[in-house]
Amino acid sequence: MKNAVGSKQDQTVARFTSEVDVALAQIAAGALPSAFETETLDFKEEKQSSGDTERMIAEAAICFANAAGGIVALGVADKIKGKEALIGAKIDPVRVKQRVYELTRPHLNVEAFRHETHPQVIIIVVPQSSDVHSDTQGRTTRRINTDCLPMSAEQQLRLKEERRGFDWSSEPSNLTIADIPDEAFALARKILSGFNDDRRNLVSLSNPDLLSALGLLTDRIRLNRAGALLFAGPEPGQSELIVYQYRATPGGEPTGVGRLNPPMVLAFSRLMDLVSARQSLTPVTLPSGQQIAIEDFPQLAVREALSNAMCHRDYNFKKPVFVDHSPAVFLVNSAGPLVSGVTTSNILTTTSRPRNPCLAKAARIMGFAEELGRGVDRMYREMIRSGRPLPRIEAAYDEVKVALVGGAPDTNIARYVLTLPEEEQNDTDTMLVLFRLCSVRTVTANSIAGFLQKSPPEVETILRRLASDQVGLLEMTRPSSKKSASVFRLKAEALKGLGAVVSYHRKSTGEIDKKVIAHVREYGKLTNKTLQNIFDIHVYKARDIISDLVQRGVLTRVSEQQRGTRVEWGPGPNFPLVRSGKARSPKGDQSLSLTLWDLDKDE
Repeated sequence: MKNAVGSKQDQTVARFTSEVDVALAQIAAGALPSAFETETLDFKEEKQSSGDTERMIAEAAICFANAAGGIVALGVADKIKGKEALIGAKIDPVRVKQRVYELTRPHLNVEAFRHETHPQVIIIVVPQSSDVHSDTQGRTTRRINTDCLPMSAEQQLRLKEERRGFDWSSEPSNLTIADIPDEAFALARKILSGFNDDRRNLVSLSNPDLLSALGLLTDRIRLNRAGALLFAGPEPGQSELIVYQYRATPGGEPTGVGRLNPPMVLAFSRLMDLVSARQSLTPVTLPSGQQIAIEDFPQLAVREALSNAMCHRDYNFKKPVFVDHSPAVFLVNSAGPLVSGVTTSNILTTTSRPRNPCLAKAARIMGFAEELGRGVDRMYREMIRSGRPLPRIEAAYDEVKVALVGGAPDTNIARYVLTLPEEEQNDTDTMLVLFRLCSVRTVTANSIAGFLQKSPPEVETILRRLASDQVGLLEMTRPSSKKSASVFRLKAEALKGLGAVVSYHRKSTGEIDKKVIAHVREYGKLTNKTLQNIFDIHVYKARDIISDLVQRGVLTRVSEQQRGTRVEWGPGPNFPLVRSGKARSPKGDQSLSLTLWDLDKDE
């Protein structure tokens, strides 16, 4: 049996290889290779000489090893579409592995082999290294997004410190317990008293014992840097902790600016108050009749974006966390790159150590933050649950930006999610699968593995669980039910509940007209329930379709019952007449401007 570390390495390799498998399949089907290059996947062509090819691969391997690892696919022309892009490579994979080892300092071990489905392509798997690597000339690079960027001596030093476990936040500060204001202790105890676990016991401790329990002292008096940030500060020469500004529109002038200094325990609370005061709510009515309110930006998502920015930033950069808030976008900008080993392609599932472990641990105890992966995980889940786009995370060598997009929420998703079992509502994998299947008809474990940031076997297990009788969100399509590479899609009830948010399930104006008019011609009437069955929609969309048709005079009420789903509707004054085999409205051609997408709004 493999140990836990080996198992995790296997999962990482599986995720890398599934990424290249999907990319090569799409390229063979006609796609452009450059569209599939990521932080962990790069396509290369052989050079004219084998020596040049070997040096090129070694440089790419160094670039990946100093970041989060990745794959070099040799033998792919990234600017040619389709099968013609798979030009192949003649070099021996064994030779590739040997030369990468020889051309790197310290020596770097990679795996090199020919791709099983496309053997003309050589796959070089580069692990994330615990060292910082360079070429034989001492040049060091690191992959940021899809670029290999040179690293300065200072950047190399910081990366070495991170990988060797150096913790900036545990170093002694210039401040002592005497520098902590009473209100910081008071707020900390108020926060801790609100928990229903062992953290409540910290409330009764003396001030030094409380700080010691949080790991914020270097001795009985002196604060470490984490303690200074959380409870005291600012230290001499330290910049503001947070700069917050609010705009009525994303490009407008700021109408409110807040400059917040340490201690973080007070600044974080004040910042959440500033954000909450400017949130607006969208009411949503559930099928049960219960009303809920959806915030511009889910509070949990905002909280995690802010806490990640403060706890995992690089404090060697003397810049504050910058927050730009408008009703349309909530942007958080923090200094420094992502933590070593973390990329936007693995940030949901990474187990990498935080950059400031001492600070992060104390913040978790105080309830400000979660584990790095779990916090981002929560952001994604909450944005999907509230009918919003996914968070946008951009990483550069000197900053990380997180953008949450607000505006009018898609109430269909929010309403449907609340009909799922509670454990599924709180499962990020479930939310991601649901989100993806709103835009594509089917998924497989391979096709969605990169999106979930997990290996295909892990994703297969998730998809089968969601297709089980206990959950019933998905179903396997009949042709694939007996194959290992199963194909999954949303069940009919899920399609009905989600309605127009499912892009391929939307009905056009012509389809609505045609089916409604044909049914009324044949049966003389229809009800709300009839429309639900015709279009696979829920009661609210059927209500809105009928309301629009009545307003236009296409339908009119023909039953004595005036309210409810059993009210019957028949031809109205503008119902199209049939003459010479063609339908015609007595008032001319009046096309309906209504689509199910437009009907995705509450009254």
